[in-house]
Amino acid sequence: MELLYGSIRDYAWGSRSAIAELQGRPVPSAGPEAELWLGAHPGGPATVDRGGERMSLTDLLVAEPDHWLGDQVVDRFGTRLPFLLKVLAADAPLSLQAHPDAEQAQAGYAAEQALAGLPAAQVPVDLPAAQAQVGSPAEAAAASVVGAAQAAAGTGRVQGPRNYVDPYHKPELLVALTPFDALCGFRDPGVSATALAGFGVPELSPVVAALRAGPAGLREAVRTLLTWPDGDRAGLIEAVRTADVAGPDAELARELAARYPADPGVLVALLLHHVRLTPGEAIWMPAGNLHAYLRGCGVEIMAASDNVLRGGLTPKHVDVDELLRVLCFEVLGDPVIVARPVAPGVVRWPVPVDDFALHRVTVEAAGPEVRLPLPGPRVVFCHSGKVAVDDGIGAVMLGPGQAAVGTAAATALVVSGTGAAFVASCGI
Repeated sequence: MELLYGSIRDYAWGSRSAIAELQGRPVPSAGPEAELWLGAHPGGPATVDRGGERMSLTDLLVAEPDHWLGDQVVDRFGTRLPFLLKVLAADAPLSLQAHPDAEQAQAGYAAEQALAGLPAAQVPVDLPAAQAQVGSPAEAAAASVVGAAQAAAGTGRVQGPRNYVDPYHKPELLVALTPFDALCGFRDPGVSATALAGFGVPELSPVVAALRAGPAGLREAVRTLLTWPDGDRAGLIEAVRTADVAGPDAELARELAARYPADPGVLVALLLHHVRLTPGEAIWMPAGNLHAYLRGCGVEIMAASDNVLRGGLTPKHVDVDELLRVLCFEVLGDPVIVARPVAPGVVRWPVPVDDFALHRVTVEAAGPEVRLPLPGPRVVFCHSGKVAVDDGIGAVMLGPGQAAVGTAAATALVVSGTGAAFVASCGI
């Protein structure tokens, strides 16, 4: 194992205390610190020491994929780290969003590349004003995936923000380190109908009626809200915000309306489960799950992808048609996942994908060391105390907020000391 130095992302919704406190730095930090990335994402790769200089984990994987990833991971995922481990610290709500499944991501990415006239390996953030001929039925279908085609007289132009910047899915798991508020998955639409009707805003009657039809009406309810006429949005949200109503839904609506006074995502949020996690509890966000983080600090692990379809609570692009195509319009049961013990001092949050696995190891000085025979590369993040991690090639001591990485060439991971650490690995 060797020390891994994460990349801090300074998104505006980030906390100025959570990550700094965890790492023992002065509080408040100079600016918002939203996420600490511990992986090989090209947008913010973590680094290791090489001859007194920092080298990105991305470059190491490119130079020695078999050594770092191992044959099993390379055969399954190619020469890339298939997961990204993060510490996420939210002081303000993130956007409503969902992610495609693997098949949707592959098809959407291929369609956008073709429409932009780009080779498969080139990934711009935005579609340029490239000429994209939209004449045949197949091309028109591809254009609907992009959501920005203008088809007229057999030709068209595609431009604007991309939905698919890579061909991968993006399931996510978040484990709370502090009390954590989130929106996750559709709740019983009857409950949502009662909540919206309670605001006494007549304009919402079509949405309430759709919700009272049960799960079959969820798509129409979301579509109606997200396509609300631009000029009427601020008035609608203001009517909801100022309604003489009490309770958790009203409180949430007022909080979101104060930040996004003309965003119909304020009302879409009321169709979702409002989850309050205690430390150690987790939520699982599979493909098609509409969700948003509201506040709190947690450890998040996700498949390495940037494919995001937004649904509101953001000034960024919202492609309503593509979001509706990807969303899963089903009522989600209890979205909270409880950790399962897998060995003394070791728990795991089970997920139905093989891109990643997440374990938490708790060790005590008087207790036995913990051995984890996990496949492929491993990233370890120390949450509390002092833990030693040894993969048979090298051992490092980690304190709170520190991380380490080991290659696939190593043997079983051995953890000792007094403290708690999260271990990220592939789930194969």
